[in-house]
Amino acid sequence: MRIWQRPISVDALTEMSKDTAVSHLGIEFLEVGDDFIRARVPVDPRTRQPYGLLHGGVSVVLAETLGSTGAACCCPEDARVVGLEINANHIRGVTEGWVTGTARPVHLGRTTQVWAIEMHDAAGRLSCVSRITMAVLAPR
Repeated sequence: MRIWQRPISVDALTEMSKDTAVSHLGIEFLEVGDDFIRARVPVDPRTRQPYGLLHGGVSVVLAETLGSTGAACCCPEDARVVGLEINANHIRGVTEGWVTGTARPVHLGRTTQVWAIEMHDAAGRLSCVSRITMAVLAPR
């Protein structure tokens, strides 16, 4: 079942993210399915912490990008969404290549949404799991 209430495509998400933290970190949108969004982030000098691993905060940026984008596109055009809470469990360090995240809704309510995001390294190994709770705000 298709969950989107707004127009959504890889090209539209990429355009919307120009000149933001998303583009600065090299995050690339890859795919929009009927009930998921997928994007990836490079593990490079922009995104590594001093010990050579993908910075945990960058994993959270990828998760929040996917979850908040998904939440916004599941709402009517006049609604707004804002983040209430996000968490991340870092499972495996990644030192090179790309980390790909996939976000799927856990709950799509009238006033809140919950999204689960799984991130995998280039070999397909789970590197991080995250969950974001979004508030759905009425139009101003």
